[in-house]
Amino acid sequence: MHNKTRAGALGVALTILAGCGSSSPVGNTGSGSVTSANGHAAITAPSGCELAAYPSVQWTLCEAQNVLVSQENEIPDAVLLPQILAATAAYQAARLQVTLTDPERQPNPNSCTAIVLCPIDPRLQNWADGSGIVAPVLYTSRSGGTISGHLWATKSGPAKRPGIVIINGSIIGFEQAYWYVAQALAKAGFVVLTFDAQGEGMSDQLGETPDQTEDAFAGIPVLGLIGPTPSTGFGLGGNGLPFYDGGADALDFLLSTPAKPYTPVPSRTTGTSHNPKQQRRVTAGLDNAYNPLWQILDSSNIGLTGHSYGAIASSWLAQQDPRVSAEVAWDSLCVPTWPSPDEFIAFATAPVNQILGTVQVPATIYGFAPECFAAPAPPAPAITKPALGLNSDYLLAPLPYLTPPRPGDKTQSSITYSAAGVDSGNIVIRGGTHLEYDDVPIGPLPASLRGIDLTTWYTVAWFSKYLKHDPNADAMLLTARWRNDATAAAVDPGKDPNLYSWHYQSRLDLTLANGQHYACENLRNGCTGQYESTEDCGPATYSFAAIDTTPDTAPPSSCLQ
Repeated sequence: MHNKTRAGALGVALTILAGCGSSSPVGNTGSGSVTSANGHAAITAPSGCELAAYPSVQWTLCEAQNVLVSQENEIPDAVLLPQILAATAAYQAARLQVTLTDPERQPNPNSCTAIVLCPIDPRLQNWADGSGIVAPVLYTSRSGGTISGHLWATKSGPAKRPGIVIINGSIIGFEQAYWYVAQALAKAGFVVLTFDAQGEGMSDQLGETPDQTEDAFAGIPVLGLIGPTPSTGFGLGGNGLPFYDGGADALDFLLSTPAKPYTPVPSRTTGTSHNPKQQRRVTAGLDNAYNPLWQILDSSNIGLTGHSYGAIASSWLAQQDPRVSAEVAWDSLCVPTWPSPDEFIAFATAPVNQILGTVQVPATIYGFAPECFAAPAPPAPAITKPALGLNSDYLLAPLPYLTPPRPGDKTQSSITYSAAGVDSGNIVIRGGTHLEYDDVPIGPLPASLRGIDLTTWYTVAWFSKYLKHDPNADAMLLTARWRNDATAAAVDPGKDPNLYSWHYQSRLDLTLANGQHYACENLRNGCTGQYESTEDCGPATYSFAAIDTTPDTAPPSSCLQ
């Protein structure tokens, strides 16, 4: 079945691209190498698709194969189908039980009400069996909704550990989709808070009177018009407050203690305090008064990360909130600006969303605008914190490129951060989509095979450097391993082991632990100073699933402590 699906996809891609090729392929497919001065990884000269001339048969075939990379998601996990169905059924039963045992909670309707939109990865359901700590939590949002989440940590580890909040994506970005990276971060020595934004998963859809719609609808386009009028003046792109304000509320909860219990701030639209509901539910034993893992949290080193709308909100909040020290944005890092555009306007005017090089398409075709959209209020915060972005060749669907895109279109935000004097980088996943960053354990939703592992690697490395201040993290960030990944090559239609996009540049611009400056503007081709995989403190085959499901019976490598 899978081969038939891939063959059909290849045929469609070739048909779309047929008019873009020619009968005269051009491009050097050979390779050379340059050894770096410090003895680290050799640099392989560019070859293959990145050198293919346009128009040519070679370029057309390369793009058709690139589209097929997005079909790899279903390969490894098809055998898990019975367990996926069982785990999904258990999740839905838990959602039903919530409404029966705690009738005040009303998560429905949301995307998980349609069961097929929220598949559950069965590999991540037994964290506590491997010496891990997972603490379910409930608290009241500023609009009066009940927010459902979990805190993650390991039983063994330092007495104090940095904290990280993960902000969901919109529409189908429910909490369990990000457990993969929460567990990997916990294994690496962090305390992690995951939660369902209001309007998603097990959190309430509506708030409490008079703020029922303030944080509702979780960014669903058009439905945002039902909520409060945004500062942008539009709202067609959906309500962004569940991610901006929801992320800020989650930070407040993460940092709460018995001495300073969590208290929701007044609502944004009416100024109503919903603390009476929080206190009533705490007294009844329903909500948590404070972070149950507060004793092991290092409150001086806090990070934010998020996906999609959560990435946009975390980009803004990380720069705005003085309690946050670093950020990782999963599609896509953005620049805080004011006025902040509406989501629809941002996509409709984004330079990356052009076809034939110059024709602007008013739709979510290939990527995000560089600016943060739908921010709740001015002023835009100054850029002062290190931030890493990850994105992909395609967006919601792998729509083939008809002409070569501009290589710098997906690194503009990161370049702006570098220009502001902070460490930054942006990684573009070859053949990947917007769904690389949440754990979708079953097709046909498009995603590459290895993008989720690369995402986990860079997220752990970035926060290890900027929150744990681990000098070994430099080796993880400067690794050359993702240029030669045997697992990816084994399933890749072109047998290409390099996970970095050949359409778009991937970059890093950092200050290393030794005080030296490191910059690489084309990670696909490689730069002097990178590390071979045997030097970067990681296993030969890196897998989030292997990390998350391995019991803590032995100390991790020095890079992950």
